[in-house]
Amino acid sequence: MRVFRVRYGILALISLMYFITYIDRTNISVAAPIIAKDLNLNQVQLGLIFSAFAYPYALLQMPGGLFGDLLGARAALALMGVLWSVATIATGFSRTVPQFLVARFALGLGEGGAFPTATRAFANWMPAGERGLAQGIPHSAARLGGALTPPVVIGLDLLWGWQSSFWALGLVCLAWVVVFFALFRNDPQTDRRVSPEEREEIGVSVHGARRRVPWLALMAKMWPVTLCDFCYGWALWVYLTWLPSYLSQARHYNLQALALYTALPLLAGVVGDTLGGVISDFVLKRTRNIRRARTLQLAACLVAAAAFVIPAPLVASATLSVVLLSLSFFSLELNNAVLWAIPMDVAPEFAGTAGGMMNTGFGVAGIISPVVFGALVQSTGLWQVPFLATAALLVMGALVALVLLRPEQRLDVRSPRERASVPRQPQAQGLIEAPGASQWINGTEELGT
Repeated sequence: MRVFRVRYGILALISLMYFITYIDRTNISVAAPIIAKDLNLNQVQLGLIFSAFAYPYALLQMPGGLFGDLLGARAALALMGVLWSVATIATGFSRTVPQFLVARFALGLGEGGAFPTATRAFANWMPAGERGLAQGIPHSAARLGGALTPPVVIGLDLLWGWQSSFWALGLVCLAWVVVFFALFRNDPQTDRRVSPEEREEIGVSVHGARRRVPWLALMAKMWPVTLCDFCYGWALWVYLTWLPSYLSQARHYNLQALALYTALPLLAGVVGDTLGGVISDFVLKRTRNIRRARTLQLAACLVAAAAFVIPAPLVASATLSVVLLSLSFFSLELNNAVLWAIPMDVAPEFAGTAGGMMNTGFGVAGIISPVVFGALVQSTGLWQVPFLATAALLVMGALVALVLLRPEQRLDVRSPRERASVPRQPQAQGLIEAPGASQWINGTEELGT
């Protein structure tokens, strides 16, 4: 019996994509103090540049997910990868605010459908009991990319200027596209590298593109998740865009210290992402209750993130502030795998589209959060105000999860004729997944051994 599982190689390959894309989207914030000084940019202009990425990113979540469902993850991610690589290189050639806006907008176009399409790939390649892990590891890779961005970007900036980091990363992105297209296949059931034992473990792949997307029913299932993701995303964008500027201007760290202390909260997120997925999968296997595994963890961790972020800008010690921000970000990232697992739980046949719906909340937060944060700092002169507003949104997200979120209610994709011929079992608390099939039995999750 083979020990190696091809699906874990696929997981590693897509995790590398997450790693690269997060360096793509965070390198601008790390280089921002240098760019602002070089080009004489103010806080509002920086906020606009930060948010330019998020406009197409938000708008393309659902279309990008549908694109991945229809075209397949292999072709869709390769095309997107070429676009975001070119956009990254173009950022290095930018010298004016409009040029930065165009380059960042193009980056958002390229990355807009990437994570929903990756979710489409995971729905085919990963069994139900590994969905939390399958989302936790890639997002840990993303945070690792964000954590390594400060020392890498600042090092390149000091050696060869801020433009060099964008040019180098763009070339790395193109190299990943070539490797991915050569190695990835859409369907593990037809991949000759996959053993019969592993095919049985994975189960039958779902192909939602063969059915029409039930938009209204899908939106009705997903909008509470989208709202939770907006609250989560608001806080995440604060870390991805304003953390270096906060530590530089409010806590007076120099460039060398900035590289370390900006990385610490993001490194805490590396642990939080994978651990959150592992915990959710563990609770699911022990309780066989999706609501406990997803909803309760989501609510508790959002509250914890708020509790740590409130004192962070208020304490006198800069080091303690970084510690509190790290604990807050760790708590926040315990939710990431849960949020991305829910679309696969609710609508595995349309996991790309459902993931796009969910991540639209993150994209919209990316449009608003950086601009509002910068405007509040500039208008009040206080960094505490936007941090406290962030904490309030995190608490709101926890309430939405507890009151409105129902991950146990899976979307019924059958036609009216199919429903009439084979009545579905009543839904209560969860989903049963058997190898090669999904069915509802007394509302609990029965996972393969």
